[in-house]
Amino acid sequence: MGKIRNAIFYVATIGGFGALMYWIIGTGKSLEAGRTLAQKSVATAHWDDFVASMIHNLEHPLAILLAQIITIIFVARFFGWVSRKIGQPSVVGEIIAGVVLGPSLVGMYWPEVSTHLFPKESLGNLQFLSQIGLIFFMFVIGMELDLKVLRNKAHDAVVISHASIIFPFSLGVGLAYFIYERFAPAGVDFLSFALFCGVSMSITAFPVLARIVQERGIHKTRLGAIAITCAAADDITAWCILAVVIAIVKAGSITSAFYVIAMAIVYVILMINVVRPFLKRVGELNSTRESLSKPVVAIFLLTLIISAYVSEIIGIHALFGAFMAGVIMPESGKFRNIFIEKIEDVSVIVLLPLFFVFTGLRTQIGLLSDVSLLSTACWIVAIAVIGKFVGSTIAAKFVGQNWKDALSIGALMNTRGLMELVALNIGYDLGVLTPEIFTMMVLMALITTFMTGPSLDLINYFWRQPKSIVPQEIEMKGKYRILISFANSQSGKTLLRLASALTKKQSGNTGITALHLSLSSEMHSFDLKDYEKKVFAPILVESEILEQPVSTDFKVSNDINHDITHQANHGDYDLLLIGLGQSIFEGTILGKVLGFTTQIINPDRLIDKFIGKEGLFENSPFDERTRHIVLSAKMPVGIFLDKKNEEFNRIFLPVFSPEDAFLVEYAQKFIHNNGAQVTVLDATGDSKNTTEMRETVRHIEQIAPNHIAMRSDKIINKEFLGEQDLMLISLESWKKLVDSHSVWLTDTPSVLIIKP
Repeated sequence: MGKIRNAIFYVATIGGFGALMYWIIGTGKSLEAGRTLAQKSVATAHWDDFVASMIHNLEHPLAILLAQIITIIFVARFFGWVSRKIGQPSVVGEIIAGVVLGPSLVGMYWPEVSTHLFPKESLGNLQFLSQIGLIFFMFVIGMELDLKVLRNKAHDAVVISHASIIFPFSLGVGLAYFIYERFAPAGVDFLSFALFCGVSMSITAFPVLARIVQERGIHKTRLGAIAITCAAADDITAWCILAVVIAIVKAGSITSAFYVIAMAIVYVILMINVVRPFLKRVGELNSTRESLSKPVVAIFLLTLIISAYVSEIIGIHALFGAFMAGVIMPESGKFRNIFIEKIEDVSVIVLLPLFFVFTGLRTQIGLLSDVSLLSTACWIVAIAVIGKFVGSTIAAKFVGQNWKDALSIGALMNTRGLMELVALNIGYDLGVLTPEIFTMMVLMALITTFMTGPSLDLINYFWRQPKSIVPQEIEMKGKYRILISFANSQSGKTLLRLASALTKKQSGNTGITALHLSLSSEMHSFDLKDYEKKVFAPILVESEILEQPVSTDFKVSNDINHDITHQANHGDYDLLLIGLGQSIFEGTILGKVLGFTTQIINPDRLIDKFIGKEGLFENSPFDERTRHIVLSAKMPVGIFLDKKNEEFNRIFLPVFSPEDAFLVEYAQKFIHNNGAQVTVLDATGDSKNTTEMRETVRHIEQIAPNHIAMRSDKIINKEFLGEQDLMLISLESWKKLVDSHSVWLTDTPSVLIIKP
């Protein structure tokens, strides 16, 4: 009755007010009398208005900016993906994306596209947004610095860091002496030009270095700890030097710059001694996600904005203020992690790529067509590498590192990445760097960042340890080994219970490893250890309850799908257990459309289709990660669909083809190790004619009577399925069930899908 009343009210309200507006508009026509209105033929008026409106909308500054952002994000994500696939940090690909979209490629070969997408009048908006993104990013970089680690290892870190700055800085100043006359802009004195050349040579990209250390799994080693600490000390020192250089350039002379530097010192003292204790107190009172309310967040964001504003007014650039605001944030790793999560995604995914493209629009590789310009560029790269690499290596060796670690520190400190681009753009904006020198320096930043990974590989190759069979490897030989890869602790516990049900009575002859990978872009150097303990704690508690030994393996990765299968394929495992995620095209019409398009535009899927691993129009019943693992793993894979069944005592095994016979071996493991009751459903009648299956079932019946039963029902009722704890099914049979939209899918218990 209530629904009918609401419907009547709705129709009466909409109809009544609609009729009233129609009457007012009709009556209002009489008010046009005596006015001169533009007349158009009825045939063309509406269409012309529509076309004119669309053109106006497309040329509106906001529409152009949104089109730029969409294009930039797509291109940056693609080149970032390519970069990760070849073992490089994603920032390398994103920088290349900026260069590609600029005059060096798109502007050179498709000038109409470049002019339409990046008209000169729109670049101001792009620069403004990119600067906002940089301010937030520098704030995050400041927060990522772990000052406690810096204090604990200050001596060695300061020696290596400052040596890695002064050596390339001196070489940069020396380089300026030889290129000043030809490349310095008119009106720029030698001091300003030389200082910027020195700064450009001496910067290390702390965030990129930290990601490389994490991804290579050396963050727990002495080498990783000292490299991150050196990079942190380098970052702080380099930004302080850059602030002084900016002050000198803006002031025009060293004498007048003293006033700016004095104000900057006062500003830093106030930030450390006044603002920092206040923020620490606020952070202590609001260190949880629930208590970090909007007014509290506003306090920290206002601190960021005011700090950036003050440093800009003083004359040492807003980015230094943003960096300083991040450094003085409360030191609690938990607090910083929560706050970084609030800022990082938008700044890194949306705003930061705008900076890369804006830099790319300034980078004109075509300017280096002259042989002498190319030779100058080569000299810049060579001096940058020699200065940073050699300076860091010698200092590291002097403080007691062995040659391998000293060279590795040198290779890592030679990483420049985004931080170099920030300094170069500041120099370009101040008019200290010409387009030619700016382009050469951008190429230097790309090359030195790109060479970090191969340099480390080369060092490890020359200092590789001879392979030896350790007792643990001898002990594991011949064991049935299971690798469980989990995304969160709850799924890890469930997968451990499942692995235990397959092995627990053979604990002396089995090995279970729990693997957790986390994206390097989501991890910060200050909370790695705490995060690892937190994610594995429930797994270790569950292993004690089950009395099932388990070893843990935690890694930071920039390509989780690849690293899971790489670990499984090279670890001599007999079974890989993973949880089943949800596919993007599951459940909705739009999802199916998106799912189809991701098959066509997803680079991983295109590669799989090209090499024949997957048909072009084949819909996988899995999410992208599961699909990739199934295609790439060289051992059996168990894909677990969890429906919250706590036990695995009653197991249902449907057989749809003779190829499903291998499943009985897994059923046997459940029976032997967990005492499970297994029901084999011969859905097609083929199993009766399969000798292998008949013999295996007969063997199980002999050693474990009443634990396995055969059924040939064509229809399985809901009550039977409700009594089961687990359905054990092959991958091909699962695909058939999904494609046929079988009613079983809604009523099944938890499912373990096995790819043989």
